Amino acid sequence: MSTSQTAAFVRKDMLPPQDPPTSQAGLVKWLRENLFASWFNAILTLSSVFVIYLLVTHFYPWFRHSVWNANSLAECRTIIAANWGEGASGACWAMLRERWHQFIFGFYPPELYWRPIAVFLGLLLAVAPVLFTQLPRQMLLFSLAYPLLAIWLLWGGSAWPVIMIAAGFGIGFLALRFLDEVSSILAIVAAIVAPILFWLFAVGPLDDVLSTMIPLAIEPVASDRFGGFLLAITIGAGGIALSLPLGIILALGRQSNMFLIKSCSVMFIEFIRGVPLITLLFVASLLLNYFLPPGTNFDIILRVMILVTMFAAAYIAEVIRGGLAALPRGQYEAADALGLDYWKAQRLIILPQALKISIPGIVSTFIGMFKDTTLVTFVGLFDPLKGIPDFIRADFNWKGIYWEPFVFVGAIFFILNFSMSRYAMYLERKLKRDHR
Repeated sequence: MSTSQTAAFVRKDMLPPQDPPTSQAGLVKWLRENLFASWFNAILTLSSVFVIYLLVTHFYPWFRHSVWNANSLAECRTIIAANWGEGASGACWAMLRERWHQFIFGFYPPELYWRPIAVFLGLLLAVAPVLFTQLPRQMLLFSLAYPLLAIWLLWGGSAWPVIMIAAGFGIGFLALRFLDEVSSILAIVAAIVAPILFWLFAVGPLDDVLSTMIPLAIEPVASDRFGGFLLAITIGAGGIALSLPLGIILALGRQSNMFLIKSCSVMFIEFIRGVPLITLLFVASLLLNYFLPPGTNFDIILRVMILVTMFAAAYIAEVIRGGLAALPRGQYEAADALGLDYWKAQRLIILPQALKISIPGIVSTFIGMFKDTTLVTFVGLFDPLKGIPDFIRADFNWKGIYWEPFVFVGAIFFILNFSMSRYAMYLERKLKRDHR
């Protein structure tokens, strides 16, 4: 039959849409693709469900029988036995209800709690413009002033030494600014030496004169009154803020062509990485005073913070060195072709890319360092994991309590560390430019 005799068919009505097969949509599809994609995957899924079931059935009664209102562990056990029968177990959260302030503030004077609370709130305000670039850049002025303000609020005493520390940084900045046109190396040396000389020889006399003329002070608080998460966050935040720039300098020093700088950087990094942190803490607590002039009063928290900073900086230096090594040689050649000197090339081209690559390792080091602040219990400080619970157990009313402090402290550590981890993932997504 010819084409001219064939009747053309044109559909007048569309067929109604049909639902996809059950196996290709909704929950069934998700389960098949993620939990039962193969026989081995199915075995792992069922095994995991069984383990979760065992854990939930084992721990659920302990949480279900919790007691929040009691004056002692014995009273908690009496309430649990009366409500759930003899032999029943349950959590005694009444201890946290009564002693939560010691887990948070340690032995800080209760009438001065407003000072660490103000420091905690100020920390959020200070890190906000650093973490989120959408905020006004003027907020960075507060971020720069915050560390000194926090030191004065936490430890108290005269405000003039803190002001003199800020003045020393100002002197270093002026030296760097005016000598940069003469020689960049001379400017850097002057920016380091001038503040140190000012702090060593001028702060004491100026403090005596200014404190007499204009007394500006608040009630001092000794370092042995610190404890709990106040101590952990103080050491952790200080270590994080100081170890990152020190780690960058060490990483650049290790890649330097200058023999002396490279050798010193390598020896520092390898020595610190080869020594356990607990050894450095004992050095901070016991041995450091032997190397100081007689009569020197070097605060124990400051000593611990210095050694923790050095420990974290050595690991961060290696993480950043890995980021620098991952950059192609063409980036360095491009900086040379643009006529940039070493420091401008590092600041504008090399370090931004290397730090982006190193974000996961840097944040992992920060998280590890923050968790390692619990080791300060071995140098006589009351950390939230062991020092404070041991002090609470010394009270006869709470003698024998065990799991509740660990659960509470572990939950807070998890929240803080998980927040750092999630921010690192956000920052990685924000800086991911290569696949756009």
